[in-house]
Amino acid sequence: MPQSQPLKKRLRNLEKHLSQENPILLQTVASFRKLDRVCYRLGLLAPEDSFATRISWWPMISVLGTYSSGKSTFINHYVGEALQLTGNQAVDDRFTVICYTHGDEARVLPGLALDADPRFSFYRLSRSIEELAAGEGRRIDAYLQLKTCGGAKVRGKIIVDSPGFDADAQRTSTLRITDHIIDLSDLVLVFFDARHPEAGTMRDTLDHLVSQTISRPDSSKFLYVLNQIDTTAREDNPEDVIASWQRALAQKGLTAGRFYRIYNPAAAVAIEDDTRRRRFEAKRDVDLKDIHDRMEQVGVDRAYRVVGSLEQTARDIQDLFVPKLEALLAEWRRGVLRLDAVVFGLVIAAVGGWTLWTGAWDGLSFSHPTWASLFTLDPLWQIVLLAPVLLAGGYIHARLRGRAARAVLARLAKQPTDAHGTRFADGLPRAFINCASGWRSIFRRRPVGWEGRAKRRVADVLAEANGYVQLLNDRYTDPSGAGADTAS
Repeated sequence: MPQSQPLKKRLRNLEKHLSQENPILLQTVASFRKLDRVCYRLGLLAPEDSFATRISWWPMISVLGTYSSGKSTFINHYVGEALQLTGNQAVDDRFTVICYTHGDEARVLPGLALDADPRFSFYRLSRSIEELAAGEGRRIDAYLQLKTCGGAKVRGKIIVDSPGFDADAQRTSTLRITDHIIDLSDLVLVFFDARHPEAGTMRDTLDHLVSQTISRPDSSKFLYVLNQIDTTAREDNPEDVIASWQRALAQKGLTAGRFYRIYNPAAAVAIEDDTRRRRFEAKRDVDLKDIHDRMEQVGVDRAYRVVGSLEQTARDIQDLFVPKLEALLAEWRRGVLRLDAVVFGLVIAAVGGWTLWTGAWDGLSFSHPTWASLFTLDPLWQIVLLAPVLLAGGYIHARLRGRAARAVLARLAKQPTDAHGTRFADGLPRAFINCASGWRSIFRRRPVGWEGRAKRRVADVLAEANGYVQLLNDRYTDPSGAGADTAS
C-alpha cells in the first residue's frame, strides 16, 4: 500500500527541517518509514498516515489545570508580554497554541490554521472530534486557536494554554484534545489554585490530570504546580493548605515527584510580615527557576522523546498490536466454526430427515431411484449438478464469515481505547478487516503482512533506536571527560 502524495511531501519537508536542526532525529524519520511499510501491509495505517506524523517534532510545553489557577498569567510572565487574557473567571474556552513569529505584532489565528496545516501535530484533529461528536468537527475554531509571539522565550518551542477544567465543562471532545496534547508534550505543567484548597471540588481534574498520568512511562514530564500560594500568607498556618493538596494528590496515587509552590510577582498580594514575605519570595524564586529551567530544557527532552516514541511504537507493534490482532482472528475463527456447525448441521439434519421420510435411505445404501440415477451419471454431469449445491454452501459460509466478523468488530468497539493502545485505536479494526475479508482461510493464524521480513524490520528499528540513544548521549553527555581534555 503506497503512501499518499501529500504525506510524502510532508515527510520530505520534515526531513529538510531536521537536516538543518538535528541530524540524529533526521535518521529516525527513516526508521519511522520502516515501521510505516510494515503497518501498511498489516492494515494498521491508512495510506495518508504515518507514525512520523503522530508525534510532535518541535519541543512542546502544555499548561493544564483548573479554572482561574493562573495558567495564562504564568505564560504571560514567562514570555514577557500580555499575550493571554487573564481573570478570576474563565476567560478562554479554547486551547491556545502559541508559537514564534518573526514579526513584533502578536496575531490570533483560527483553529483551521492548525487543523489544515500538516506541519503541526494538530493536523486533521477535527476528524477525531467528528468521530466523537457528529457535527463538532466543523467547529474546530471553537476548540483551537493559534497565537503568534515574537518573544525570544517562545522561539524554538510551542506552548499550549488549555481551557480550565471544570466538572460541568469536561466534554468528551475536550478530553480527547487534552490527551492528544499530553501525548505530544515534552513538558506538562499541571496548575492548581491555592485559593481553593477544597480538593473534593476538583475531583474530576484530579482524576484526569493526576491519576491517569502517574502510571505513564513518561510521568517525569509532569510538574504539579500549586499557584497563587501568596494568598495563603495571611493564614495562621499556610503549610496546612499545601499539606491538604499533597494529601489530595496522594489519594490519587501521586506520592512522589516534585510539588511546586509559586505565584506571580506582578500580581501578588501584599505580605506585611517581612520575614514571611522573604520566605515566600525565596521559595517562589527557587521553584520558578526550576520550572523555567525545565522549560528551556525541552529541546533536549524532545530528542529523547522522539527516539523513545520510535522504540515504543516498534515494541507495541510486536508485543501489543500483533498479539491482539491474532486474538481477534482466533475469536473470529471460533465464531465462524460455531456458525458453520449450527447452519450446516441443520442442513444435514434436514436432508437426512427427508431421505428417511421418503425412503431414499435404505440401511447402509442409497436405494432410491433418484440417488441411483445420480451415481450412474457421467462425472462431468455429477459436477454440473452438484455445483449449485457447492456454490450455495460457499455463499452461506461467506455470509457466516461476515456475520462473525461484524460480531468481533462490535465487541471491539465497546472496549476502552487503552485496552489495545490509543495509537492503534483506529488501526486495529482496519487490520482485522484486512485479514478477515476475501476468501483467506480462517485457519491461517498469522495476520496479513506479518511475515519474516516484517519481523526483521521491526527488530532492525529496535536496534536502531538503541543506537540513536547512544548518539544522543554522546552529544549531550561526556562521562569520561574526554571532551573537556580536547577543548583544553
